[in-house]
Amino acid sequence: MGFYSQDLLEEIRSRSDIVDVISGYVRLQKKGSNYVGVCPFHNDRNPSMSVNQPRQIYHCFSCGAGGDVYKFVMEYENLTFPEAVKVLADRAGVELPEQEFSKEARQQADLKAQIMEMNRLAAKYYYYTLRQPAGKTGLDYLLGRQLSQETIRKFGLGYADKYSTSLYQYLKSKGYSDQLLKESGLMQVDEKRGMYDKFWNRVIFPIMDIHNRVIGFGGRVMGDGKPKYLNSPETRVFDKSRNLYGLNLARLSRKPNIILCEGYMDVIAMHQAGFSQAVASLGTAFTAQQSVILKRYTGEVLLTYDSDEAGVRAALRAIPILKEAGLAAKIINMEPYKDPDEFIKAEGAENFQKRIDEAESSFFFELRMLERQYDFREPESKTAFFRALSEKLLEFEQGIERNNYIEAAAAKYHLTGEQLKRMVDQTGERLGGLQRTPAPANPSASRKKKTEDGGLRSQRLLITWMSSGERMLRNICRYVEPEEFTDPLCRRVAELLAEQQALGRLNPAALFQQFTEEEEQQKVSAMFHGTIPDLSGREEEERALQETILRVKQGSIRWQTEHMDPNNAEMLRKIVQRRREIEKLHISLD
Repeated sequence: MGFYSQDLLEEIRSRSDIVDVISGYVRLQKKGSNYVGVCPFHNDRNPSMSVNQPRQIYHCFSCGAGGDVYKFVMEYENLTFPEAVKVLADRAGVELPEQEFSKEARQQADLKAQIMEMNRLAAKYYYYTLRQPAGKTGLDYLLGRQLSQETIRKFGLGYADKYSTSLYQYLKSKGYSDQLLKESGLMQVDEKRGMYDKFWNRVIFPIMDIHNRVIGFGGRVMGDGKPKYLNSPETRVFDKSRNLYGLNLARLSRKPNIILCEGYMDVIAMHQAGFSQAVASLGTAFTAQQSVILKRYTGEVLLTYDSDEAGVRAALRAIPILKEAGLAAKIINMEPYKDPDEFIKAEGAENFQKRIDEAESSFFFELRMLERQYDFREPESKTAFFRALSEKLLEFEQGIERNNYIEAAAAKYHLTGEQLKRMVDQTGERLGGLQRTPAPANPSASRKKKTEDGGLRSQRLLITWMSSGERMLRNICRYVEPEEFTDPLCRRVAELLAEQQALGRLNPAALFQQFTEEEEQQKVSAMFHGTIPDLSGREEEERALQETILRVKQGSIRWQTEHMDPNNAEMLRKIVQRRREIEKLHISLD
């Protein structure tokens, strides 16, 4: 971490409302006192991330990710702390002073910069090799795929020759150490061969971030080698789930949509044909993080996955992910061709534009794929299809949207809207009745374990209360000392909150800089996002708070009793006195 003053960090934080910042990356919806959205840090379609505006923190109840606005930007953009500070300062219009960084921060920033520079040099080397006699195989392949020299230049395509140490020798000549080369993802190491190139005998596709910096590579093998396509491993600068091939160009296309393809060659062929809005995921299934990124640039995504069975499955997986991000999804029908590259070669760009104009709504595409599983000549099978259709219609929010889809589906299958609506309602009732209550806890768990778990829950709940507002923090600090928290992490958080209370300024988000371990940060964000009982008045609030404080104090006494020296009469006297004090305790909120 750099030596930015705490006052400067707080100024940037105060101008970087966490809801506004996260809304730039994730679609948030107001729910109660918090905002919720799909967590971008794990592959999910359900809104499991909560953003608390008063406390200026976020927490995912599924994967545990959490922290303040700095932590979110660091994690999402894969930045160091100083880099995240700069991003937020630029966004907030705060000028940063010239900065001396700590050794650790400087090393991390240097490592990323060095990997970026190695990638740049590697891309130049591959690009140069393609045009040499050693690259003839690769150039012949690209020209054979009908790519123009201009397209090859635009995408920076290159070639890794048939020797497995060519790039290694080149980068060694530039002074890079084996350790740095290993970190770069450009090399592989084994005991027999030592260090050698990740890519050889392959056409190379440099992968750029939105700032046109080379962050990784894809390689297509020449001949029948396996795997056919190989991608860079994840590194300090390359996260496959948060980047898209071609997005650096597609985001500038000014087209009304973005076309999502399966492969690099599809993207390149489409750009050459004038469809400059084409992108592809990076050798992995389409992710929620990628859908959030696309939402920054468009409201509609057209899918051109291969028309084979695997392509259909990929499209069916991508559709709900796109919808969850708030994107309209449509499917381009490429039959009888397998992919956009084949289609454009055979039919031309004009006919492909017609297919774009006729793209099918994702809902009706899903229905067509669903139909394949049923035999409409059999009444029982046909009824089963309508049940499945009813379940699908339940995915839409009740109201105009669901009614519109019910009417459209009813017209397609020659039903009345009323008939289908009745079936949807019945299906909803049937599915609602099937929801099971959680299984009871293991009755054989020891009483001591239950007591310990209950004590920890009470301590965490009290931290939640303490971080909920200055009035509540002030009241709790009158009755509870940080030393009474027996859990070390809860005690540390309570100490920090008590320090803030003494200064008269509650700022939970600022506490995250005090915790360096990921697991600690996640637990702290979970405490700050805990659920406070829904209370109707002051009397109920005082009663609930009293119960929680009593449990924390009783737990503290129990811990002291178990860990004290039995011959220490003075400690025993203090414990007895504390027991008498809590018997008389009455919580009053001023």
